[in-house]
Amino acid sequence: MNAPAPLPSELHKFLFDGLPVRGIIVRLTDAWQEILRRREQVGGYPEPVRRLLGEMAAASVLMQSNIKFNGALVLQILGDGPVKVAVAEAQPDLTLRATAKVIGEVAADARLEALVNVGGHGRCAITLDPRDRLPGQQAYQGIVPLHGDRREPLQRLSEVLEHYMLQSEQLDTKLVLAANDEVAAGLLIQRLPIEGAGNLAGRAAAAQGGGEPSGRASANEDEIGLNEGYNRIAHLTATLTADELLHLPIDQILHRLYWEEKLVRFEPLRGDEGPRFACTCSRERVARMLVGLGREEVDSILQEQGRVEIGCDFCGQHYHFDPVDVGSLFTPGRDLPPGSSSVQ
Repeated sequence: MNAPAPLPSELHKFLFDGLPVRGIIVRLTDAWQEILRRREQVGGYPEPVRRLLGEMAAASVLMQSNIKFNGALVLQILGDGPVKVAVAEAQPDLTLRATAKVIGEVAADARLEALVNVGGHGRCAITLDPRDRLPGQQAYQGIVPLHGDRREPLQRLSEVLEHYMLQSEQLDTKLVLAANDEVAAGLLIQRLPIEGAGNLAGRAAAAQGGGEPSGRASANEDEIGLNEGYNRIAHLTATLTADELLHLPIDQILHRLYWEEKLVRFEPLRGDEGPRFACTCSRERVARMLVGLGREEVDSILQEQGRVEIGCDFCGQHYHFDPVDVGSLFTPGRDLPPGSSSVQ
């Protein structure tokens, strides 16, 4: 018998009536299982890497849905452990993809430090890449180390992202993340900014418009840790276990945590409007990458292998270019945009 189809992924937004606090909860089911299914075709990931990547996928959707930005939000963890890099990317329409590069042995009980921060050089980067860049416009990128204020290594992705929001965005944030082989889920609670654009949403607007973040971020910074309403909600949120986040119905989670609070809930996003897997790679993008490498480099690959074969790390799609294909890429006058060094 065929296994039942996974439930559709879903995202729920809500506000706490009368409090400067917002919340988002996401549960990736079919989208996350599709990412793992495609990876299994080329060997799969060790369990700790799957767990980290699932949490990153959920976190990327949470952060993308929290801002109004016409472009990709890319969450990267880069380090000096057996996981060289892990990437999760969410688009404005909540399509997502994720991948990781594993270069060494991963212990069965490995946590974040053992995966990517063995020598203390691990970093978390969040990039906002506008879909239609203006001339001279650059993507915004914020980077934080994988340790706390006292240089202590952080062991959970949620701690890293909370630290990022506090240090880079001046906003109190509480995150609960969890993942297994069926579900990747996350709950985000955030104090609403008082004013200004010195936070991720403001930087998204600045990246979209090509300008710099404006407004008085200091007003948000002055409120850090002081709002009693937010502190109460964050304390309640911290009681949610990974097992509850992965398995309880969304309505039950919200009732269990916030039954004494008045929630203003928005229509859930599911199906074609909700989180779902999609990859932005294409033959045209690969062609631009090859042009960027240059004719001499591509010809050397042809001489060694007889053709050029490029595989997408995100979706597993393979693109083949024979000598005739390569020759057409470098035909004078061919209308191709400037090349890139990677498949996107």
